[in-house]
Amino acid sequence: MPVNTGDTAWILMSSALVMLMTPGLAFFYGGMVRRKNILSTIMMSFMILGLVGVLWVLYGYSLGFGADKGGFIGGLNFVGLNNVGQEPSSVYATTVPHLAYMIFQAMFAIITVALITGSIVERMKFSALVVFAVLWLTVVYGPVAHWVWGSGGWLAKFGALDFAGGSVVHINAGVSALALALLLRKRRGFPQDSMDANNIPLVALGAGLLWFGWFGFNAGSALTSGGLASSAFVATNTAAAAAAFTWMVVSWIHKRPTVLGTVTGAVVGLVAITPAAGFVPPLAGIPIGIIAAIISYYGMILFKIKRGVDDSLDVFACHGLGGMWGCLATGIFASVAVNSAGANGLVYGNAMQVVKQLVSIGAVGAYAFGVTTVLGKLIDITMGLRVGQQEETVGLDISQHGERAYGGLLR
Repeated sequence: MPVNTGDTAWILMSSALVMLMTPGLAFFYGGMVRRKNILSTIMMSFMILGLVGVLWVLYGYSLGFGADKGGFIGGLNFVGLNNVGQEPSSVYATTVPHLAYMIFQAMFAIITVALITGSIVERMKFSALVVFAVLWLTVVYGPVAHWVWGSGGWLAKFGALDFAGGSVVHINAGVSALALALLLRKRRGFPQDSMDANNIPLVALGAGLLWFGWFGFNAGSALTSGGLASSAFVATNTAAAAAAFTWMVVSWIHKRPTVLGTVTGAVVGLVAITPAAGFVPPLAGIPIGIIAAIISYYGMILFKIKRGVDDSLDVFACHGLGGMWGCLATGIFASVAVNSAGANGLVYGNAMQVVKQLVSIGAVGAYAFGVTTVLGKLIDITMGLRVGQQEETVGLDISQHGERAYGGLLR
């Protein structure tokens, strides 16, 4: 098919929007840690923006979207962008240049790896994170992306629906984050010492950038600039709005309505609508957002306060649980009237779609948790995962990077 200039402009703009989400995530996470760790937290996202941005064009795209190998992983036919050029692919996004689709997918890979860092801030070695990011992209993200989105991927053939990354991005990252948090164990002083956010305005700025960029994430996944993109765009905003307001109300019931809680709720709503955005009517964003906020709010209490799991910035509660609910909700609310390439869900008479979504949740979650645990243990044995006691006490800004957030370089 010839290149459609409108679709191409939309995909390139959406790629730029998704790219902006990673700096947004850096601010969102950076504002939530203690001031002695803000730069190290921001550095994690920017390092991944660079590292994965290179690895994706070298071989990552080929692992996710290359010629199918047993439904599990892509072949090496796209290594070094071989056969990826200015003409459309015959398989993926057939109205835009193959390069445009590739770079759109690159931005998804980048932010997925970056999401994991929220669970390990304030205590993981920077060098260990670099090695982990390479390995995780290769043996976790690449295969899972192929399962769900690659031509011939087994979950795609099975009929599981994931419009923009509920399983590939959020369950994958959220469950992997939990695995790393368990391996690293609690931060020194947790939960007795204050772990309060150092800069809530920075968190709010990051959340705003995430919300803005998410329109490229979800509406861009329509891969065209027509009606489906519009539907996904409206569903995305509706779910974020519903979840932000719900989180505010729930936190108000318990204590006070907080800025930190409200912006966290918005992100949770965005997470939950991600797999559903282009399959469900926009109005379904309201129940999806409301339920996502409630699940993640109480999930956070259960894991961090009741169980004492130090997932530093609650990546599993927000992305893992939010992504699981979103994938399940897709099986409930999906409608072929919205997207003929999808399927009807439970509400429209197809209970089997819920089963397919549950299989997807279980398969991705189990694979991500198991492989991440193995990778983490291997890195711990060989080079160590965690900084030393003194380095952690001083803070990772100084001990890992030789910088202060408020005061410049060390002299």
